[in-house]
Amino acid sequence: MAIKLYGNLFSPCTQLVVLVCKELDIEYELIVLNLTGDQKKPEYVDTLQPFGQLPALDDNGFILYESRAIACYLTAKAGSPLYPTKEVKALSKYEQAASVEICNFDQFVTTIAWEKIYKAYAGLKTDDARVEEYATTLSGKLDGYEKILSKQRFVAGDNLTLADLFHLPYGALLSQCGYPWLENGKRPNVARWWKEISGRESWQAVKDAA
Repeated sequence: MAIKLYGNLFSPCTQLVVLVCKELDIEYELIVLNLTGDQKKPEYVDTLQPFGQLPALDDNGFILYESRAIACYLTAKAGSPLYPTKEVKALSKYEQAASVEICNFDQFVTTIAWEKIYKAYAGLKTDDARVEEYATTLSGKLDGYEKILSKQRFVAGDNLTLADLFHLPYGALLSQCGYPWLENGKRPNVARWWKEISGRESWQAVKDAA
């Protein structure tokens, strides 16, 4: 029985869950919500996502929200090593890498994307000073990534995990925002890593559909 995923492929958080489904060959039904208010309707907020955000999962009555939590749930349920729960050291390295992504990547990339891309859809003006501030900080964070990736193939070690995939939806928007820092070769290990993860068939399918 297919899981039900409430979201929109314009949403990077929805893209992440679809990416995981494609990686794991999980059958899913995407119930498309428009971004002009469907996610704020009482029937959605009251039963699926109390904050009125995308996406939300319904797995035969089991409701879950927050894209990373959904990704972990689906991966653990499938028994995939993308979420290495069976060995404590591997799991600890995964948790470390996932924390790095949230604290040292996501908050900066999402802010840049909001300012440079999504504000236009809301009829708002880009705050260029804020973009520059966050971009400068992100550049320093990517230097840290270069150090990590000079010693290992992926962010949690030498095996691909969800922590790598978490970078894809928003990371893919950086070049569109004018910051091709993941692929321009200035940080060769970051570029090598990004080429490998962004070239995955699952991500190409999500990107083409978005």
